[in-house]
Amino acid sequence: MIGGLTVSSLCAVIALAVDALYGGAGFWVGVILAILPIPLLVALALTLDRLEPEPPRALVFSFMWGAGVAVLGALVLNTLGLLYVTVPVFGEAKGHFVSATFGAPLIEESLKGSVLFGMLWFRRNEIDGFADGIIYAAMVGLGFAMMENVTYYMRAFEDGGAQQLQSVFILRGLVAPLSHPLFTSMTGLGVAYAATHRRWQVAAPLAGLLGAMVLHGLWNGATTLGLGGLGVVYLLDFGVLVTLVVIVSVERRHTVRRIEAYLPMYGATGLVTPQDVLMLRSIPSRRAARRWARAVGGPPAGRAMVDYQLAATELALLHKRADRGVAEPHWFAARRAALLDLMAQARHAFLRTPPRPGAGPGTGPPWAPRGPSGFFPRP
Repeated sequence: MIGGLTVSSLCAVIALAVDALYGGAGFWVGVILAILPIPLLVALALTLDRLEPEPPRALVFSFMWGAGVAVLGALVLNTLGLLYVTVPVFGEAKGHFVSATFGAPLIEESLKGSVLFGMLWFRRNEIDGFADGIIYAAMVGLGFAMMENVTYYMRAFEDGGAQQLQSVFILRGLVAPLSHPLFTSMTGLGVAYAATHRRWQVAAPLAGLLGAMVLHGLWNGATTLGLGGLGVVYLLDFGVLVTLVVIVSVERRHTVRRIEAYLPMYGATGLVTPQDVLMLRSIPSRRAARRWARAVGGPPAGRAMVDYQLAATELALLHKRADRGVAEPHWFAARRAALLDLMAQARHAFLRTPPRPGAGPGTGPPWAPRGPSGFFPRP
């Protein structure tokens, strides 16, 4: 992970240096405008991942891979393909069209998707479902789009001044900022299927990658078809976006059902009560539990509650893997023991922490029955 972040960061610096070398004053305009919407777009993507958040380091790595390795690789390969393949074979005008419609999607989606294939190979257990595949793909796509937009904004500023820059920013930064995340999400879906099912281990990721290339090619090719072509592609991408949101919503409901089905069997351990299951099944009640933990025990207790919620959710998803036959028995036993140990330590931290001064006897967990003292009964 550290090596990948280092390489990705170096690639991003090199790509920016190339832009700065040829961009002049427009480079800094492009950098500012490209970065400006990224915090909002990342926040929107992460709203899909609130029930079982992915490790921040893995998300940062995915983003930097898109912004570094994928961008620099695409810059080199697209340029070489244009100079030595498409233009010599098809001529200047048609060569640019072929490169944009066929060459760029093939190269860029392969480079962006390579980090997802790498996660499937090296960190398969981080991918628990379609939502995870979509999230990682979105981070890769956002990193790539940010760096690509630097070039587009820079050229627009230098070629047409503020007016052309405004048009390009509206198109790429406001109207269609999620195009690259949508393309790469097709690969994410294929990788997620392969990570959570026994069948189609090779075919599913390749089919997802092909879908990403097709969407990307349609998008690039539609720019030559006028407003009508763009309108069709915009509608197609909007339909893809709605479909992805539906997939995440359905999968979240299935995860809640698994929490309700699997966690009660651990009641005898003292780590899960019926009230805990009710708390874990909804985002608002989880948020209320974290607020309560911080109120009575400060930030450490709040972090312990976050750990408990995540470990409990991971435990339910671990059983999903076992049901589908993708959890090797020895690994399943070791992973379950580790999650239960984390739940025990976290539970001890947020239940046995003395209440903060002024908390009063009525500050017990709002989702749980209270003991004589007003606090959650100790296991």
